[in-house]
Amino acid sequence: MSANDFLPTQQWPEVDDWIDHAAKGESDKPEEACGVFGIYAPGENIAKLTYFGLYALQHRGQESAGIATFEGEQVHLYKEMGLVSQVFNEQILSQLPGDLAVGHTRYSTTGSSRVVNAQPAVLETRLGKLALAHNGNLVNTAQLRELLERDNYCFITTTDSEAIAFAIAHEVSTGKDWLDGTIAACQRCQGAFSLVLGIPNGLMGIRDPNGIRPLVIGILGGDAPEVPPRYVLASETCGLDIIGAEYLRDVEPGELVWITEEGMTSFRWAKQPERKLCIFEMIYFARPDSQMHNESLYSYRMRLGRRLAAEAPADVDVVIPVPDSGIPAAIGFSEASGIPFAEGLIKNRYVGRTFIQPTQAMRESGIRMKLNPLKDVLAGKRVLMVDDSIVRGTTSRLIVKALREAGAIEVHMRVSSPPVTHPCFYGIDTDNQEQLIGATKSVAEIADQIGVDSLHFLSWQGMLEATRENPEDFCTACFTGDYPIPVPEPIKRSKIRLEDPVRV
Repeated sequence: MSANDFLPTQQWPEVDDWIDHAAKGESDKPEEACGVFGIYAPGENIAKLTYFGLYALQHRGQESAGIATFEGEQVHLYKEMGLVSQVFNEQILSQLPGDLAVGHTRYSTTGSSRVVNAQPAVLETRLGKLALAHNGNLVNTAQLRELLERDNYCFITTTDSEAIAFAIAHEVSTGKDWLDGTIAACQRCQGAFSLVLGIPNGLMGIRDPNGIRPLVIGILGGDAPEVPPRYVLASETCGLDIIGAEYLRDVEPGELVWITEEGMTSFRWAKQPERKLCIFEMIYFARPDSQMHNESLYSYRMRLGRRLAAEAPADVDVVIPVPDSGIPAAIGFSEASGIPFAEGLIKNRYVGRTFIQPTQAMRESGIRMKLNPLKDVLAGKRVLMVDDSIVRGTTSRLIVKALREAGAIEVHMRVSSPPVTHPCFYGIDTDNQEQLIGATKSVAEIADQIGVDSLHFLSWQGMLEATRENPEDFCTACFTGDYPIPVPEPIKRSKIRLEDPVRV
């Protein structure tokens, strides 16, 4: 089976905006770009291990999934639109043999939602095939593509990930080896990129100089001398846990790790790395059971809730979360305030892409496709609802309406992050600034629009202090407009048009 033998040609048909938005989860949440996974484990069933790694990272992207395996010089590739469990089965996985694998689950931030844009990207180079999986977003894609097209590279996708792969292919075509060629290509890239790169003789993990997107290293099966080194790369530690790999450490900003049969070697390729992890990874994107800074994100999110209770107390009967991402902060708020915690909204965790059109009545009820209120918990109660963020305000308004229809006599809202006032250019799919409710309205105006009796956001200082880390180590551009990686003016103007965004 060659790299193209398993490339499907069928594409999903267009569906209407309502279904497409439901599939992408476009509500009051920003959407993450992707999850990446890589494994070097001779003697193991690497396709199946990669499948489960991607399964654990499914929350990072639900549009497409793919796995490329290396069997010596030969690459086996399968990728398709859909969830990991929809794309792969036992038969497909059995036809992906080898000693190393690269996996990817995608949410598009650049490039359309088509199978041709699914990853890993596989290319032929002077030194053999490469397979690349990318999490993040470049800000100099247009310039990079233009330079590569001048050198007669023909793009078949609309993604920045293909540009990175072609840049590596170009550098090795000039006589460089894999290491020097990959480093030279990365030095031409500007923006956020956590990469897993498979080549015939090893696996690479690479992180941009700011480390905006996470990438971790794990080891599988211990370090007995008679067992070949078996290493795992993943966007989050939950991708290690599911296959029984032990977390070793993070790939550092500006670091390249190269894993071969001889072990793992580290190279610092960026001259002045400056740590700027996306704070939304802490607040929302990463799974609560993933580890960052030597603790689970569940613990951090509970601290956000406790801080929120101190900053914005409320006289209510019950605290409820917006599931699932608001649960830890709601528990923290409840514990700090002494107000009982309850589940007032039940989430349908199996809502995904569907081609069955909803009825008009279902469209109007909207939120009940995903969340259904518990009337016996809410009736006659003053309810405080905790969520991790508000981006557009659309779903928040529907939830508040549903809570009132279920009998809540007051609905208050607390948000465990500040108002989102600026779009992201580093791998988060956010709207133009005019569509960010925090950029166009004051807190009082947002409260009126979504229909709550009171609304408070966590302070910027509270959000950062709860990390217990150096505040300078995080990218907070979506809250402040302070972009750590310069964004070209044409790209910035495409999303930022407000002359005087509302400050709250």
